[in-house]
Amino acid sequence: MSSKFIFNRNSSIIFAAFLISAFIIGIAGALQSPTLSRFLTDEVKVNPILVGIFYSVNAFASIIGSFLLASYSDKKGERRYIVLFCCLMGIGNNLVFALTRNYLILISLGVFFAALASAAMPQIFALAREYAEKTGRNVVVFNSLIRAQLSLAWVIGPPLSFALAINYGFNTLYFSAIGMYFIAIFVVALFLPSVARNPVTSQVIESKLINQNDSILKNKNIIFLFLATVFMWTANIMYLIDMPLYVDEVLHLSKNLPGKLMGLAAGIEIPIMLIAGYLVPKFGKHRLMIFAILCGVFFYIGIIFCQSQLALFGLQILNGLFIGIVANIGIIYFQDLLPTRMGVATTLFNNGVTCSVILGGMIQGFASDLYGHEIIYYIALAMLLISLLLCIQVRTVR
Repeated sequence: MSSKFIFNRNSSIIFAAFLISAFIIGIAGALQSPTLSRFLTDEVKVNPILVGIFYSVNAFASIIGSFLLASYSDKKGERRYIVLFCCLMGIGNNLVFALTRNYLILISLGVFFAALASAAMPQIFALAREYAEKTGRNVVVFNSLIRAQLSLAWVIGPPLSFALAINYGFNTLYFSAIGMYFIAIFVVALFLPSVARNPVTSQVIESKLINQNDSILKNKNIIFLFLATVFMWTANIMYLIDMPLYVDEVLHLSKNLPGKLMGLAAGIEIPIMLIAGYLVPKFGKHRLMIFAILCGVFFYIGIIFCQSQLALFGLQILNGLFIGIVANIGIIYFQDLLPTRMGVATTLFNNGVTCSVILGGMIQGFASDLYGHEIIYYIALAMLLISLLLCIQVRTVR
């Protein structure tokens, strides 16, 4: 009886450590990212073109850095140590931003540290998946709870970021992020487990959905799911960038409305993530992903045709369903299709989102400048329809 109690107590501590580390690392990222453009403009004194170049270089570097670390972790690296390494890189990144205002140093050394730090969250999700399988937990629910912590961090982080930068200066902001990384290092080092890799089961081998020796480029399920991820998140990024301008310049509604809409959507996403985890055994990942994308389709149709404040609030239910499900189930779907390469699978999802940031910013900027803000939502709708067609082609492992 006592040994069972100890096991349950240790499991509870490890579970709490996953939640805390995801939340703290999420907060660290959410402190720096929202005010980056203001920092480059006000502190570094660069023009909008150099700001855009910085974002693009940073995104491409993050894709490369996180993928290299993911490949290494899947072959021989222990994920817990890689998370610790990433946190140290995050500290280095924030130190660079705190100590210099030189653009060339920031876009070289600062971006280098940021690229390696970006692998922290994918590695936590990969480790959580392996730990959940090893201990017999519900994988999807376990992932949902951790993913909800990241969403919660991004509800709290951005307003805190602006408050620190405006009231106390950017150095206080970056040293606060450093403090978050030190807390994360403490939690990860002491409480996150080391998990041995799970062997590939005969059921997975017989399914022929994967071959450990095959290139990812030969796996059509991965390719279709990755492209679907890029299209659906590009639509979302364009909406996030353009919506404040659209509400103000086209609909002539309150300037505070965009913040309320984003906050409401984020609040809806968190319980949706948790509920989706419990619905997977009944409906399956494939059906839930299709349902989520359909919610996104109807959301953008609503944005095109509805112009009142009340309608925009109501549409956030569809937006919350869309993002809440794909942000949670999407990671698990990639992991199911690459069960021997958890780090690569999780990083593919994250890199799909990163690619979307690059594409979304470019498309929104050029399209809105040439054709106005209304065209953005037609493009977003088209992207959701394409992602729906792609996702239909993806087979599910279970």
